[in-house]
Amino acid sequence: MLTRPTRLLLALGAFAATSGPARAQAPGTRAAADTATLPTPPIAKTIPKVDTTLGDIRVDNYFWLRDDSRKSPDVIAYLEAENRYVAARLKHTDALQTQLFNEMKARIKETDLSVPQREGHYYYYSRTVAGQQYPILCRKRGSLTAPEEVMLDENAPGAGAGRAYFRVGVSRVSPDERMLAFTVDTTGGERYLLVVKDLVSGGMLADSIAQVNYSLEWAGDNRTLFYGRGDAANRPYEVVRHTLGGAATTDSVVFHEADVLYTLDLGKTKDHRFLLISDQSFDQSEIRYLPADRPTEAWRTLVPRTPGVLHPVAEHRGDDFLVLSNEHALNFKLLRLSDHDPTQAAELVPASDSILIDGIDVFRDYVVLYERGNATQRIRVLSPERHSVYAIDFPEPIYSYRTAENPEFDTDQLRFTYASFVTPPSVYDYDLRRHTRQLRKRTDVLGGYDPSHYGMARTWATAKDGARIPISLVYRKPLVKDGTRPLLLYAYGSYGISTDPTFSSNLVSLLERGVVYAVAHIRGGQEMGRQWYEQGRLLNKKNTFTDFIAAAEHLVAERYTSSDRLAIRGGSAGGLLMGAVLNMRPDLFKAAVADVPFVDVINTMSDSTIPLTTEEWLQWGDPRRAPWYSYMKSYSPYDNVTRQAYPAMLVTAGLNDPRVGYWEPAKWVAKLRATKTDDHVLLLRTNMGAGHGGASGRYDALHEWAIRYAFILDQILPQGTTSALP
Repeated sequence: MLTRPTRLLLALGAFAATSGPARAQAPGTRAAADTATLPTPPIAKTIPKVDTTLGDIRVDNYFWLRDDSRKSPDVIAYLEAENRYVAARLKHTDALQTQLFNEMKARIKETDLSVPQREGHYYYYSRTVAGQQYPILCRKRGSLTAPEEVMLDENAPGAGAGRAYFRVGVSRVSPDERMLAFTVDTTGGERYLLVVKDLVSGGMLADSIAQVNYSLEWAGDNRTLFYGRGDAANRPYEVVRHTLGGAATTDSVVFHEADVLYTLDLGKTKDHRFLLISDQSFDQSEIRYLPADRPTEAWRTLVPRTPGVLHPVAEHRGDDFLVLSNEHALNFKLLRLSDHDPTQAAELVPASDSILIDGIDVFRDYVVLYERGNATQRIRVLSPERHSVYAIDFPEPIYSYRTAENPEFDTDQLRFTYASFVTPPSVYDYDLRRHTRQLRKRTDVLGGYDPSHYGMARTWATAKDGARIPISLVYRKPLVKDGTRPLLLYAYGSYGISTDPTFSSNLVSLLERGVVYAVAHIRGGQEMGRQWYEQGRLLNKKNTFTDFIAAAEHLVAERYTSSDRLAIRGGSAGGLLMGAVLNMRPDLFKAAVADVPFVDVINTMSDSTIPLTTEEWLQWGDPRRAPWYSYMKSYSPYDNVTRQAYPAMLVTAGLNDPRVGYWEPAKWVAKLRATKTDDHVLLLRTNMGAGHGGASGRYDALHEWAIRYAFILDQILPQGTTSALP
């Protein structure tokens, strides 16, 4: 099953940047320009708009910056003026930006190949070519020595070539392996075009369907496609059936969800026998199923909607459906339901008080449980027929894994990607029967990277209510805890999305300059189990912010860093976190990066025409009603900007962003600039041709990382230095 859309940053670190000509200055040093020579920041005009929700008067002077058409001359002029200001204020870092880009690019094996994955008669893989922005999707029939078939070259004319933005959403090969259906987005607005390619002839079919949403599946007849469609606010609300060769106007809606709290998700079981529709809110869900070889039949109910009960994952094995459920099981249990009579359910794996079942995978002879607890992931393997269960061990105490697609059902092989802060992504094939693993590939990190030069640690902060907050760190050895090292603290803390310690070759550029990198596993995620999420949403949301502050205070108190060398970063809903803590404790931080930040909480969550608003009333609350209004107003970053000194800030936006409207960061920066009492730099950089994830090309993304890192280093390295290392 696919993940519901959220204000999750799709590509952390992929945001547009502007650079100017290099100044004759050593990379990594702060410009010593007289303040009189600094450019003047744009000042947004004020047009008061009064809101009287629940009798409370709120005046929004910058509401005019919202333009749903994204074409207002006044708005575009203001955003472009802010972009020019960014270029001017960061001009002294141009040499550093270039150096950072070159370093990060030099660590990447630009011409590379993924590990081929067997599915059906083919091995599927993607490859990249030096100088090209996008991957090439390929396959070989029967053997890795067979001739290569290029399924989709994302760099080709008509695809990514010549476009400012190009992203493939979903791609599915037909059951007979002759066709590829896929969706593309050329603006960042996340309303996709569905097209079909004949993999035998290489030509495109006439079928072309616009305004497709996030899901797509083939039926078993190789003629029928099911796809998702969004409403006016792009809420996934319909599943539609299309027959190849037919006009899109004749497509049939097979399911429609009218309740604005719910979204639809479409999937297929791994054994290819059933199609699934998940109809879900943040608090309850139901699942429908259909035999894949009978696409015109009526969908049947697998698990009905029950108040407070979620069924986030369903699979099929043998004669049974396997379904995760939180009914009387906070951390979820695994149920077995007969496909002849789904009302007959048996508990296959009971719930745990301390370990969350995060997902499952199924094979003919095995069920794999993906779990997490105490800020650590684990994998357990269950053999129901043998009544056996065992855990897969991992070599480092601080690590993460990413599950692979594992498309083959009749196999003893499980593939996953292991990584840590210091270990590059490593693809393993694990033999479920013999309990052995084979390393298939470890991502090459060029330029002499040596993991022994870096250390990892986990420390625990204490929240104001006594909760223990885990913090994971990575640093260049040796680390002397004397408060002199600069530190970048990251967190997210929303939607139950966990932030696991993983590898980034880009991050090496910070580590090699003496910056410590830390991740705070705050409430709102699920690192400590499902209760960690429940304690960080709705009327508990402020725990997310106070947890982050406690983590920062702990790092300062333990002398990992000091407040004048502490930078923070978060994006999307993590940008809400940035805005909240900057209002609450601006004195604690030297600099902040807020990427596409969700900061105008009251206005956004009061407007049902904005994407994600209605379904997320169960995540944040509905501010049109008490007690949500007063609670949300108490932390909404835009509503709590006050006359005080704020740290240096870099804020990013995407003009076509459907998840966080560009106007949220734009309004926030305008209000901050008019209100704050300090002279610290405040920057707004809007990508005028992308959406929530920023630039789509890999080299463009590196340029954006270079901008972000140059800003951070310029703020937290000692003035006149290029590194904090001895």
